[in-house]
Amino acid sequence: MTASTSTVTGRRASVFARVVLIAGAAALLTGCYGPRGDTTGSVPDDYRHRHPIAIKDGDRRVEIFVGAKRGSLSPIQRAEVLAFAQAWRREATGGILIDIPAGTANEAASREALREVRAILAASQVPPRAIADRPYQPGDTRQFSPIRLNYPRVVAEAGPCGLWPDDLGPTYDSKHNENQQYWNFGCATQRNLASMVAEPADLVQPRADSPAHNARRTTALEKYRMGQSTSTVYPDATKGQISEIGK
Repeated sequence: MTASTSTVTGRRASVFARVVLIAGAAALLTGCYGPRGDTTGSVPDDYRHRHPIAIKDGDRRVEIFVGAKRGSLSPIQRAEVLAFAQAWRREATGGILIDIPAGTANEAASREALREVRAILAASQVPPRAIADRPYQPGDTRQFSPIRLNYPRVVAEAGPCGLWPDDLGPTYDSKHNENQQYWNFGCATQRNLASMVAEPADLVQPRADSPAHNARRTTALEKYRMGQSTSTVYPDATKGQISEIGK
């Protein structure tokens, strides 16, 4: 009787041990595939998602410094106004606003230079209704205040950069053992790309195809039909050579 009881007890202990092992294995698997308590999983691993390039409204500004004893623009300043007008025709989303200093030593000279600025803009085919001016008074009237030309445009921006929410040095934080990119990684690259792109819309969609050169295409097809070479022959291609080696 005693031997039988011991056998039953041993079997129960063995079954209990198996149940404990199965439960422990299930708990380990649940820990592997269950939701993590670490919040660093919400940080994007791709720097393009962590520092996206945003398309938004911006402005273009040119400052023209006019001395108190001068009422006209210098040749360099005329070129700046001309380039500003050409850029307005290409990328502006609104009119041109000219800020004129008021209450300063160069106020009268700036008013005289404003006439020349308007003349250059008009000669560049900027409509008069698209130009407006307004006076502004700096905080310190003794400060040399320039004429400011502004217009709105679409710009691409990324950042700000230089943010370090986490320490890169040795720490007991578990997320530093995960070999993840630090927060500021890739921000400068995104910001430089946004500032260098000529057309912000190119970051979103490709441009339409430009019209084909019909004259050149007709010439090439005619040569191909006649069995001739379609490559362009340049008579002066070897004019600058000083050696016959390689021929």
